[in-house]
Parts: sequence; structure tokens; C-alpha cells
Amino acid sequence: MDFELSEEQSLIKDSVTRLLRAEYGFEQREKHRAEPIGFSETIWQSFAELGLLAIPFAEEDGGLGAGPVETMIVMEAFGRALVVEPYLASVVMAGAALRHAASPEQRADLVPGLVDGSSRLALAFAERDTRYDLSRIAMAATRDGEGYRLSGEKTLVLHGDSATGFIVAARTAGAPGETAGLGLFHVPADAEGLSRRGYPTQDGMRAAELNFAKVLVPAGSVLGDPEGALETLMRIEAETIAALCAEAVGSMERMVELTTAYIKERKQFGVPIAAFQALQHRAAEMYIALEQARSMMFFAAMNAGEDDAAARRAAISAAKVQIGRSGRFVGQSAVQLHGGVGVTMEYEIAHHFKRQAMIDLFLGDADHHLAVVAREGGLDEA
Repeated sequence: MDFELSEEQSLIKDSVTRLLRAEYGFEQREKHRAEPIGFSETIWQSFAELGLLAIPFAEEDGGLGAGPVETMIVMEAFGRALVVEPYLASVVMAGAALRHAASPEQRADLVPGLVDGSSRLALAFAERDTRYDLSRIAMAATRDGEGYRLSGEKTLVLHGDSATGFIVAARTAGAPGETAGLGLFHVPADAEGLSRRGYPTQDGMRAAELNFAKVLVPAGSVLGDPEGALETLMRIEAETIAALCAEAVGSMERMVELTTAYIKERKQFGVPIAAFQALQHRAAEMYIALEQARSMMFFAAMNAGEDDAAARRAAISAAKVQIGRSGRFVGQSAVQLHGGVGVTMEYEIAHHFKRQAMIDLFLGDADHHLAVVAREGGLDEA
């Protein structure tokens, strides 16, 4: 199989790498995080000017018509730099909801703002009792004329405190755990009855808790079938995990790079600690774990758009298992080989370690996805 990038894909990689090298050093990242919204509006506009925000959207909607591989390229670069801008939340997650569920008229209304950076959407799906099961969404969407009233709470909405609008998953029929009865709704951030509380997360990102008090959603803001959104949510989940796999690999690559450089410079007993065979073995094992994760990153990108739901679920879960295991091993090894400095927030490694932990937990940790692969009969039968 040919894993070489096309000319267009290489241009995307070169462009985003140049931008991040110039504008996103570790010290610069800390300045971006200190902004009132938790990231840099200037950098966000630079992403828009480079066309990064347009990548997954169809050309007829104002996008570039690219796919999971191009998203993979961008997210891998973002992982290396620990980018805090809401690309995953707005472009990957909310963008996938628009691509898979919105009507042409809805996309014409919402996508241009995402592409030019003037608006940002966040996907509000998680609740306190859903854990990793999307069918357990319980927030109520009750009929009100031609529209709906949303009542309930959403938790851990990525970059929800700075979003200009939300794609909200709510239940129009049935009970939590049933596969039917879920809908997706576009809700502006300033909608009457909607309140939000933002906060920083452990990995330097931002999130919000949302409260909906009978928020009115007109019929024109319902995305797709108001009772058949679970399949769309599962597609969003698969594409998000594929993007997270790429981000994790970029982060692991940077940790291996920093750790290798450190043990070559750090001296003990008058010699670089890289001269000790045990540390050479550990560094080699880190590289092996990285390459195992990279192979599953490609696997996830190739299967994120698979139409067979069972095959897609097994492939994406298998990738998430390896990413979680590799990320934990590389992160723990990097911290150990750095010694005390590896756990200080003044040093880059600690921030990568935190991000790896959050990637593992988001949308199901390695143990959860291993159970999914087993339930689906493994990869050969999927």
C-alpha cells in the first residue's frame, strides 16, 4: 500500500509545519493559553487563511473537499506543537455533524463562517451519565409547534465557553439506552434560556458546562432526522478518534525527540546518560511504541469513513487501544528519563504527558475500546 503523500497533501503539511514552527514554540503556546478565551484569535485567523478550517468540507459548501488523511496531517502537526485552538471541537466534531446531518441550506448558512474563522461551533453531546455510550443521552427535546424545546445539561463541551453556537444532541423520543429517538439541533450561544460556565481542563484546553432551560429551537435548526441521529453521532465519534490518534502520534513524536536529545546532553558520572545501555533500550522501546501508534493512525484515517458500521467501529477501537497504550508508555518513559524536571509545568514534556492522558480518556479509554474490539469479533471478522 502506498503511504506517500500527494502533492496537495504535502503542501498542507509544509504550510502548517512552517506556521507552527514560526508562531507556536512552547513559550508562545503559553502566551496563547493566557488569552481571555484560552487561545489566540490571531492564530485562528492564520489557520483560516491557510485553508485549514476548510479542509473537511465539500467544495460546493466552500471547503476544500479533503478527507480524513488531510485532517490526519493537520492534527499530527498540532499534536507536536500542543495546539490549544479549537480545531478538533469546531472543525472536526461540529463540522462532521454539519457534513453528515445538515441540509444544503443549513450548510450554506453555517459552513462559511467556520471556514473563514468568524464563527466557531462546539458539539454538546456528553452528559454526566453517558460515559462512553452515545445512546445513553437523556437531555429532552420536546415538541413546541414546528420546533423543539431543549431542557437539561451538557458537560465537558470542548471550547464551549468561546463557541458562537452549538450542535446539541438531545432525545426526542424513547429512553436513555435506546438507539432511536436522538436528534441534533443547532443552538446559537446567545439563545434565550441557555447558560454556560467555562473552565480550563487539565491539558491546557478549555471546556464548558451548559444548561438548557426550555431553549426554543425552530424547525429550520433541526439537523437531519430528529429521531435518527445516533448513526451520525457514531460517524462523528469515528472521525474524532481518527483525528485524536493523529494528534497523539504528533505529541509522542515530540516526546521521543525531546527525550533523545535530553539523554544525549545530561551527564552522570562524567558521561552522557545515553551511554548507559538500559536507557538506550528504553529509548528504543519508546520509538517502537511510537511507530506502532503511527501505523494505527494510518489505519484509523483509512477506516474513519467506512460505511460498514461494525467494521468501522472495530477498526477505530483497535486504533484507540494502541494509541492509548503507546501514549502511556512513551509519556511515562519520557518523564522517567527526564527525572524531576519531567513533571514540572515549566517543561514541555509534562504538558505532552497530560495531553496524552486526556486523549486516552476522551471517547473511551484503551480498556473500553479493547472490549469493543472483542465484542465485534476482532479485526478479521469485522
